Amino acid sequence: MPAQHMDLRDRESHQRLTESLRSLREELGIREQFPEEVLREADTSVAAHTLPSTDLRALPFLTIDPPGSTDLDQAVHFARRSSGAAGYEVRYAIADVPLFVGAGGAIDAEARLRGQTLYAPDGRISLHPEVISEDAASLLPDRDRPAFVWHFLLDAAAEVESATVRRATVRSRRQLTYAQVQAEIDAGTADGQLTLLQEIGLLRIRQELARGGASLNLPRQEIIYAGGSYGIVTEPALPCEDWNAQISLMTGMAAARMMIDGGIGILRTMPAPDDGALGKFRRQSEALDHPWPAHMPYGAFLRTLDVTVPRQLALMHAAASLFRGAGYTAFDGEVPDAVVQSAIAAPYAHATAPLRRLVDRFVLVTCESLCRGTEVPAWVRAALPELNALMASSNQTASRLDSGAMDAVQAALLSNRIGEAFSAVVLQGSPPAIEEAPGKQAPRLSGTVQITDPALEATCYGELAAGERVTVVLLEADIARRRIRFEVKPTDAPARSPR
Repeated sequence: MPAQHMDLRDRESHQRLTESLRSLREELGIREQFPEEVLREADTSVAAHTLPSTDLRALPFLTIDPPGSTDLDQAVHFARRSSGAAGYEVRYAIADVPLFVGAGGAIDAEARLRGQTLYAPDGRISLHPEVISEDAASLLPDRDRPAFVWHFLLDAAAEVESATVRRATVRSRRQLTYAQVQAEIDAGTADGQLTLLQEIGLLRIRQELARGGASLNLPRQEIIYAGGSYGIVTEPALPCEDWNAQISLMTGMAAARMMIDGGIGILRTMPAPDDGALGKFRRQSEALDHPWPAHMPYGAFLRTLDVTVPRQLALMHAAASLFRGAGYTAFDGEVPDAVVQSAIAAPYAHATAPLRRLVDRFVLVTCESLCRGTEVPAWVRAALPELNALMASSNQTASRLDSGAMDAVQAALLSNRIGEAFSAVVLQGSPPAIEEAPGKQAPRLSGTVQITDPALEATCYGELAAGERVTVVLLEADIARRRIRFEVKPTDAPARSPR
């Protein structure tokens, strides 16, 4: 696992980083503390809640999350169908957050202001008070918990034959990390549950490819804080993360279909990339010596890319231009024409992370009501027109927090290395030079590079072509302004990477 840590002997850099991260929260207007009335209501709600009468505690659910997670939204249980039919039975338990959040109450109002849980290197800013998100509603192991339990019957190809959801009491038996799951799978020591996760996950990936879906599996780059030191970890996603994500995608697709059939709900939608974007990406694939075959769907093509190969990593970054324009589409009565999330190649809804995302709470209640054949609550109907704007604002804040924090930590890592040369791969080339009118200075050409060591992305000045290996020099690492800048080493012409 590649990681870079700050040298804590440089106390000045560490202090400037702490101040920069604090000012970033202030600039974004992040609500860090919960008002007293919200905390009081949360305590009262937790003390007064009762578990659902449907009892599924006999099923050995398990959770799979990053290490150290305490806000556990989902637990899974897999089995082969026992009725004699070939196929699978999947139960997917989702934390019953609505049980603790009264409509129109103080927690509800605060959650609408926050939109989602925010993750920063200097601490998490939760959507709900911790007594709910990290205790009473979290699907922690060996504790009885209320949940929305989705029940899927899949055929032998893992195609959904039926899907229902109801409230029930569950009890998770194991809390696993992705690394633990992958290690057991690779060692051949995985139990039947994890073996079925792999089996179903791989079949669902086939389903994704068959319907023309696409996944953008870029390497993760995360900020960590351990032992008094900030650092950055960069690593590719594990295969089991893809399998687990397929279960979540299956649930979101089932929720969307249920709401479309019921004529009420809110979908996560995204338009298909236009011909111009597809044409540009096809030309980029040819320029980077990994041509996109004419008759291969782009989702299948993306799965051929090896992100450890510099030119293919650059091509994966270029593919991000095909995943733009996502939003939420609410409806109550007439179903809109545009209901598809193009990357998934199907209607889709956010339904699996209610502890960490506002909209999921409304989707779950809508689907459970439709499944029972009862009216969707008035408080859900009233909120539907507002959710798109609330989530759009929250997503913008989360994006700015992520990028700002990463910029600050990267600047701190490099603050004592101004003038040094680094090996890099160009991820996004510089645009063609534009000839300015007389008297005006032309903008400086720049692109994006992936530094090899330390592993980070940054802006770089100079004439750059995607996929090239270059040597760059660090010009600036400003912690307070959260900015790093490189330029191509003037005396070195970019060297082409081996084909």
